[in-house]
Amino acid sequence: MTQRAVNPVAAGSLLAERAYEELKGAVLAGRLHPGDALSVPALAVQMGISRSPVREAVQRLIHDGLATHAAHRGAVVATVDIEDVRQLYVVREVMEGLAARLATERLDAGTVAELRRLLERHETVVASEFDERAHIEMDMAYHRLIREAAGNDHLTTALDTIQGKAHLALHSLWRSPEAPRLAVDEHRRIFEAMTAGDPEAAEQAARDHIRRLRTRLSQAVTAEAAPGGAGHRAVRPIA
Repeated sequence: MTQRAVNPVAAGSLLAERAYEELKGAVLAGRLHPGDALSVPALAVQMGISRSPVREAVQRLIHDGLATHAAHRGAVVATVDIEDVRQLYVVREVMEGLAARLATERLDAGTVAELRRLLERHETVVASEFDERAHIEMDMAYHRLIREAAGNDHLTTALDTIQGKAHLALHSLWRSPEAPRLAVDEHRRIFEAMTAGDPEAAEQAARDHIRRLRTRLSQAVTAEAAPGGAGHRAVRPIA
């Protein structure tokens, strides 16, 4: 674990929640790398808080699929396995489509306003100097709001875990300047279908979005593995 992977957390209430947000941000932004140890004592020192909220935060990372337990090491940042990600995206495509369909059937004015606000903020992030962490947060918040609007607790719980883990594989994808813009365009197509009151079209738009993400990720991984690419390692495409 790097010395400056996480930042201090200010004293006050909801320490575990703030510790979790800081750790999750460090993982998704790549400041904590796959395989890095999540030592509760060391993290507590870096964040300037007691061990108890840090321990709770690490457990939430494990629940989200962003960390795992390793033998003789304790909690570590989850390692991305390309075949696992391929399978994950196949399942996610179906589940995000279902979430969009159910959410469209239950859509109300408050959800529409919040979805529109998220889209506008996300478009601003992509149009300005690119901020990977902000992009990831906007992307996750958009999908989270749709599945919460779907009103199915089992679907929400399953997708919460899948989405967090899926984003671990996306850092190479977001290096491509057009990928975030394409993601926002696809989010808008989902929004337009939902607000048109067309559950079938909303489901198809959501499935198309995840399938295209999977294709773009496959292309990014293949390019990284190719001779002269950044990775110089054999990686199977996931499409």
